[in-house]
Amino acid sequence: MANPKHHGSPGWTEPIHQCMAGTKPKAAAPGPDLPRPGPEEHLDVHSSPSSNSNMTTRELQEYWRSEKCCWKHVKLLFEIASARIEERRVSKFVMYQIVVIQTGSFDSNKAILERRYSDFERLQKKLLKTFREEIEDVVFPKKLLVGNFTEEMISERKLALKEYLRLLYAIRCVRRSREFIDFLTRPELKEAFGCLRAGQYAKALDILVRVVPLQEKLTSHCPLMLVPSLCAMLVCHRDMERPAEAFAAGERALQCLQARESHRYYAPLLEAMARLAYALGKDFVSLQERLEESQLRKPALRGFTLKELTVQEYLY
Repeated sequence: MANPKHHGSPGWTEPIHQCMAGTKPKAAAPGPDLPRPGPEEHLDVHSSPSSNSNMTTRELQEYWRSEKCCWKHVKLLFEIASARIEERRVSKFVMYQIVVIQTGSFDSNKAILERRYSDFERLQKKLLKTFREEIEDVVFPKKLLVGNFTEEMISERKLALKEYLRLLYAIRCVRRSREFIDFLTRPELKEAFGCLRAGQYAKALDILVRVVPLQEKLTSHCPLMLVPSLCAMLVCHRDMERPAEAFAAGERALQCLQARESHRYYAPLLEAMARLAYALGKDFVSLQERLEESQLRKPALRGFTLKELTVQEYLY
């Protein structure tokens, strides 16, 4: 199977600042309000509709309304709900359960994930490389040589790690960074995409259904980051012969993409959606027309299917 560009990075094809036009970065550090530039810090070629786009006035109004909504800050609350000691053959550690809830309204999709102290420590080291000045006042719980497994120490560390996450999230450039988002979502997404590659669609979906709502909240400033996960859900539902659920996931992905015809997921997603629409008796003609118009503007020698793209995500 041929590899698409930037394989292994979750659907990113252009520096993230393109998706956040209008945000004025500080002079220090490369765009402190934005994730660190790099081979995996890419999203999309265009942050607005293509100049060749033939969207109607109504479609353009809906597009910009959606873009405006993306800038509404989603406020999250972090809790360290519990901790448990886990013993393995050569190691013993404490696993902390993190609960993430959206504030301001009832959150039926609270996220529950588990991380060990070494995961927090790894996050701190990564953040120091890019945001040393921004997080200089954030206190990170120190590592102890002894007493890590006492009830008193575990209780103290739970409070300290909760405060650590709260302080990080309060810093705009940090909460939008690749490092912070990866800390909260990458292990689960990597497992989900691994299950997808192995043909374990039910297991992949079970993980995606739990992690995608959190990913959506964390990336409200740039919905394109959600596209690979939604497309993975489409592929899983489709291959499990659930066309209606697959179509619903695809509609969400298209909404995130909007008119970004140059995005590498755009044409494969339209093609998959047109086939699903035909199978469901929905309007597939308009989807097919959008695909053909896009291909006329940007001819491709050989396009990748949606599944070929999704299986390349989160390889490393």
